[in-house]
Amino acid sequence: MDKGTTAVGYTNKHQQTVVRKTDEPGNDHLQRVYVLKCAVCGHEYGANGSDIWQRRCPKHDKGAPGLAYSL
Repeated sequence: MDKGTTAVGYTNKHQQTVVRKTDEPGNDHLQRVYVLKCAVCGHEYGANGSDIWQRRCPKHDKGAPGLAYSL
């Protein structure tokens, strides 16, 4: 069931907002990389779609490193 966590503009409880979906494969089963942006520090990074709801910023909030993606 889609809960909207991959929709552009979705912001999770840690203030990480979905910027866009990429065509890059994620590192979790059948996932794609999404670009997230931290509302606190502005850092952008890649994450699996399945992880968006729980992601924390890797730059300032001890989150897991971001996934690679093409600009």
